[in-house]
Amino acid sequence: MLSIDNISVDFGGTNLFRDVSFIINKKDRIALVGKNGAGKSTLLKIIAGMQQPSTGTLSRPKGFTVGYLPQVMHHIDGRTVYEEAEQAFAHIHEMEAELERMNNELAERTDYDSEEYHQLIEEYTHLNEQYTMMGGSHYEAEIERALTGLGFRRSDFTRPTSEFSGGWRMRIELAKLLLQHPDILLLDEPTNHLDIESIQWLEQFLARSGNAVLLVSHDRAFLNAVTNRTIEISCGRIYDYKLSYDKFMETRKERREQQIRAYENQQKEIADIKEFIERFRYKPTKAVQVQSRIKQLEKMVPIEIDEEDTSRLRLKFAPATRSGNYPVICNDVKKSFGEHTVFEGVNFTINRGEKVAFVGRNGEGKTTMVRCILKELQHDGEIVIGHNVETAYFAQHEAQSLDENLTVFQTIDNVAAGDIRLRIRDILGAFMFGGEASDKPVKVLSGGERSRLAMIRLLLRQMNLLILDEPTNHLDMQSKDVLKEAIRDFDGTVIVVSHDREFLDGLVTKVYEFGDGKVREHLGGIYDYLASKNASNINEALTTGKSPAASEAVKPVSENRLSYEAEKQMQKQRRKLERLIESNEQEIGEIEGAIGALEAIMSTVDGSTQENFTKYAALKKQLDDVVATWEQNMEELENLNI
Repeated sequence: MLSIDNISVDFGGTNLFRDVSFIINKKDRIALVGKNGAGKSTLLKIIAGMQQPSTGTLSRPKGFTVGYLPQVMHHIDGRTVYEEAEQAFAHIHEMEAELERMNNELAERTDYDSEEYHQLIEEYTHLNEQYTMMGGSHYEAEIERALTGLGFRRSDFTRPTSEFSGGWRMRIELAKLLLQHPDILLLDEPTNHLDIESIQWLEQFLARSGNAVLLVSHDRAFLNAVTNRTIEISCGRIYDYKLSYDKFMETRKERREQQIRAYENQQKEIADIKEFIERFRYKPTKAVQVQSRIKQLEKMVPIEIDEEDTSRLRLKFAPATRSGNYPVICNDVKKSFGEHTVFEGVNFTINRGEKVAFVGRNGEGKTTMVRCILKELQHDGEIVIGHNVETAYFAQHEAQSLDENLTVFQTIDNVAAGDIRLRIRDILGAFMFGGEASDKPVKVLSGGERSRLAMIRLLLRQMNLLILDEPTNHLDMQSKDVLKEAIRDFDGTVIVVSHDREFLDGLVTKVYEFGDGKVREHLGGIYDYLASKNASNINEALTTGKSPAASEAVKPVSENRLSYEAEKQMQKQRRKLERLIESNEQEIGEIEGAIGALEAIMSTVDGSTQENFTKYAALKKQLDDVVATWEQNMEELENLNI
């Protein structure tokens, strides 16, 4: 269906990957995996037609359609949520207009026996059949199913898209892509901004879809539920497995062991050859054998092995100081913004050493509850923080507090204490800051890299209550495994706000479900909680017994009404941030355009100059800086909408 033939990509004299070839067939569900920087997103862009390979070709049938969801996208304002999603059916509206034109012409003409009249009837019939087959008569229902499945309320349909945060606008773009039913869907980290319920809906949608899917994701449970084939980019090559992700991991482990044995054997052979050459180099009687060994050495193709696997590294926190028996107690807690009640009547107790999860739809109050516990927000009722509780909190804006003048290593060295100081390099390597990356200044890091660095810094602090708000969004699977193991062994208390089921599985022993203004306690792990919801999804469980009007009355927190002066100030700040974000996105588009144009030049023989490589590096640095600023502004805007 789609053929990739001998594709290679070179950047700045570095070969990203070379001679990559594979075929994507209809109904393939492919997980594209590899360490950060291996070229996963680049390969998606090439298949989407947004970037050209240095060498090689792509072959696709005529009329073949591609849907691509990038990690960062540019949004256009001016439409409501429903109107934006309806853009997926622009071709349907064109058909409707053409059918109406043809119908009017048939009504006006009287030459019923002419060849032209009969030809017009045939054209009308054929187009009408196409219109019906493409869902022209029921696309409104499809739009509603997609939007509600991805977490939107019906009351949101008429709201302007500009009122929503970046994460929610990504959902709108995802809905448009799914509604277009392209021949292949390319999804780059689609679950980063989805809650558990929306991820489950997406899994079911992709399972029903008859077309191909190629996706990049760090959500292991999502990959296992969706994919039946895994393509790994490693050492500039690809390895194609007709296996789901977990089975691929088992096979990959065996392949890596074989690689290591072959590498060790080759290194021994090279050492033996070099030793022979040095030993007999100056003996005339051995001249022929020496020359033969030299040629043998020159012809030998070095065996490459994957980057050192540090997934077994254990990051052990310093022992937590003993807190009181009950670090957090909530007694009849209520939080309102103006007339809107986020939650009320909340009563729960978190025991010392417990690890609990806060789950629920976006906007139902998970982060609001965390901020109440941290005493950042006033509330009604009582929240008692136990004796001797030392809290460490991770939120997305944590990355902005890093000192930009320090290097990655210095940032961690400044907070590490005790024996952990001897293992800083290993810890950084486990979180993708190995080798030279540990000496990079913080100011050149991307937004995702800063978040990972902030996570490491946080985890090395002295604490006995750890609160994590979506900690895995920027971590790859290896880093998540290291973090999960460390938290599991942590002898303090942990609250995790997350939609990552695989991360929560085996980690938490209690789940607090936020929804419909209430907080419900579920004993057991995350899959015990999900099993209890098999009969219906979370949204249905929360609205059972309510009238449609009552369900519609539950508004996202972003619609809260504060006092007049507070609301006025918030609107002013929101407009300011939206202008900054729009400016950031325009600048990102311009820089990406310049990068694309330069990449096209660099892919030619005459364009591979040092001057162009220098320009390319400068543009990439500029893009990283602007994206980091954009992420900071988006985070501030999302916080305003909480």
